[in-house]
Amino acid sequence: MALEPHEMNAAELSTAFEARDLSPVEVTEACLGRIEALDSSINAFCHIDVYATQQMAEDSEKRWLEGEPLSPLDGVPVAIKDLLLTKGWPTRRGSLTIDPKGPWLEDAPSVARLREAGAVLIGKTTTPEFGWKGSTDSPLTGTTRNPWNKDKTPGGSSGGSAAAVAARFAPLALGTDGGGSIRIPASLTGTFGLKPSFGRVPAYPLSPFGTVAHVGPMSRDVRSSAMLMNVIAKPDARDWHSLAYEPMNYAAELEAPLKGKRIAFSPRLGYVQRIDSEVEALVRAAVKRLEDLGAHVELADPPGGDPSDIFQKIWWSGAGYLLGDLPEEKREQLDPGLRKMADIGNSFTKKQFIDANASRGVYGTQMRVFMEKYDFLVTPSLATTAFAVNQLSPLDDDGKAWMAWTPFSFPFNLTQQPAASVPCGYASNGLPVGLQIVGKMFDDQGVLAAAYAYEMAHPLYEKTPPGF
Repeated sequence: MALEPHEMNAAELSTAFEARDLSPVEVTEACLGRIEALDSSINAFCHIDVYATQQMAEDSEKRWLEGEPLSPLDGVPVAIKDLLLTKGWPTRRGSLTIDPKGPWLEDAPSVARLREAGAVLIGKTTTPEFGWKGSTDSPLTGTTRNPWNKDKTPGGSSGGSAAAVAARFAPLALGTDGGGSIRIPASLTGTFGLKPSFGRVPAYPLSPFGTVAHVGPMSRDVRSSAMLMNVIAKPDARDWHSLAYEPMNYAAELEAPLKGKRIAFSPRLGYVQRIDSEVEALVRAAVKRLEDLGAHVELADPPGGDPSDIFQKIWWSGAGYLLGDLPEEKREQLDPGLRKMADIGNSFTKKQFIDANASRGVYGTQMRVFMEKYDFLVTPSLATTAFAVNQLSPLDDDGKAWMAWTPFSFPFNLTQQPAASVPCGYASNGLPVGLQIVGKMFDDQGVLAAAYAYEMAHPLYEKTPPGF
């Protein structure tokens, strides 16, 4: 049976446009129709501009009919996380403190590259306030829900983007990841997400949380994210942290074999105490599949121990910097958890902050030396499946907010390595589980190829949430 437009991935849509089997207008109308019919139960989108989106689709259709598409993603719908500036559309970052009137005069680099590629911007997706936590609810937009179980969170902070992809509202989305914010919701919604090497995808304005924050692709399948990387990894002078641009066709290099690759499997990173037993079992089964593909796998924990204190000093201080100068009437509008985090961040001394950054440097060096022995490090993406909405953590409050159940994600924001979450199975509660693949610094292509090899051996990307 032929796939419905909303079921098709980016490559299938591009092929259909070229063959004139489908038009960008038809696909955009199908996606907008699904959003209108179904998003009220999910709350993945915080801004839809039907007229502007339809105009982008009509412009794309003309280019395809003239045989002059701007890129393979011309006409493909992409959802934009509401932390990323989008010209003409409000970017309120989940916060009542931001004036919706703007002005909104420029695009973030990744959004600008999408416009240049002819992509159709389908809307802005929800985020917790300023992307501060690993679940998605905010004073501005309320609660976002997981398509696999609407009583559960889709994770965060790119929860709206992940929910939109999982619910087939769009084949592609942009996310940001400062402590796991792409990989967390990818794992909880059964989708794919890549945190590229820091600086690979230019960002502007730079995150107030500092050099742990990355921009990356989200999709149901690996190839679609690779196609998106081809576009968003292009240079932008506004990001002075960005890497020197190296033209790369990520999608064309996905077939690289896994045979002979050296993989360190660390089921608990040497220090994680609490992890759901089903999650751990599904990840171990996934690692066996990697061995069956010819990879050399050995149990090995990276050095450095638990870096949560380092990350807390950096992330909480970022919140303090971001919100420290807000007048009291605006502080009263903040998510109480974010306000508490900012207050703690402002209580850290200058010495504590500098010590944390120095310790981060030591930790990063140890990790790079460790990775000289391996092509990839594999771990669970998370310690749990999705839990109830409007919870900060399903575990006891340890004073570190969401870090207890995300112990596998934030270390690799500190080290800036590329890391992806790929679906590896479903727990007995029917909820998805993710496998994390971490690469050597700068080897984004390798991570995508390894994730693709796993996906081809154990394809789950066509599995649809009940009711969607």
